[in-house]
Amino acid sequence: MDDELLERLEAWHEQDEYEEIVDAITQIPEDERDYVLVNHLGRALSNMERYQEAMEQFLSVAEEGENDPLWHYRIGLAYYYLEQYENARVAFEASDRLEPGDEDTQEFLEWIRNKTTEELTEESVEEPVDTVHSVTEITIEPVPGIHPESTGFWNDSPANVDQYVLSPPTDEQIEAVEEQLVFKLPTFYTNMMKLHNGGVPHYRYFPVSQAENGGKIHIEISNILGVGREKAHSLCGSAGSRVMVEQGGYPEIGVVLCECPSDSEVVMLDYRESGNAGEPEVVHVNKAEGYKITWLAPDVATFIQGLVNEENQPANLEGSL
Repeated sequence: MDDELLERLEAWHEQDEYEEIVDAITQIPEDERDYVLVNHLGRALSNMERYQEAMEQFLSVAEEGENDPLWHYRIGLAYYYLEQYENARVAFEASDRLEPGDEDTQEFLEWIRNKTTEELTEESVEEPVDTVHSVTEITIEPVPGIHPESTGFWNDSPANVDQYVLSPPTDEQIEAVEEQLVFKLPTFYTNMMKLHNGGVPHYRYFPVSQAENGGKIHIEISNILGVGREKAHSLCGSAGSRVMVEQGGYPEIGVVLCECPSDSEVVMLDYRESGNAGEPEVVHVNKAEGYKITWLAPDVATFIQGLVNEENQPANLEGSL
């Protein structure tokens, strides 16, 4: 393989330029791509959350990857995010046998064990198939400043829960999502998600200055993205923050927090001033107006506390989250 191309591929990977990797390799005829190139392509596709395509690439060199722990790890990753947990388990166990003690491999195996245990527990409970549980029914230790008992803030219709609400994240899952996003999530937000992980609030409007926002008196959101990747509309889901930034062309200033009714608008956590590990500001980005950025709040807590309903009534957060 061309050493110069390999150096470029590694450099693009370090710079998160995954599209460049895919473009460069796919220009090479398939019958001329060796094992190393196919693995670079599969890794880039996985990083772009195109897991089905990544899995297909890895399977095309399965014979050569039989004794390669990294091949097993990478295809295990694709299986995991495709929710093919048994295939993922087999792949990660093979990787662990070939290279014992890798922390990432063991972490995925632990997550798979937890998921399969949860599924078995759910199957053992007899109840009508149309029963939908709100995450507020899960017993969690209260987080300071947020009251867990009332569902007044959230609109937990069956459709909303099914589409947006995930199980409360563990600290390990939060760290994994932060690592993938390359941004530290605000403590107020993660505490909030530990009680109700994503969803559609009753309070979906944030007042803004008409002068600053083209005559609008408020910004409307559709949802708040939860921590995880299992649901499409979650931070690392197939329609999550990274996908919206990469495919929608939104500025790479942070993390998409909320979708809006208009496909050309999002609310983002803006880390330009704070740095990736600091406390981000909250902004509105309008693609239809040349990606115009409108500042909304100095932090997530102020943004959430500033949301109002259609009657312009604010939420009582002490008894609503």
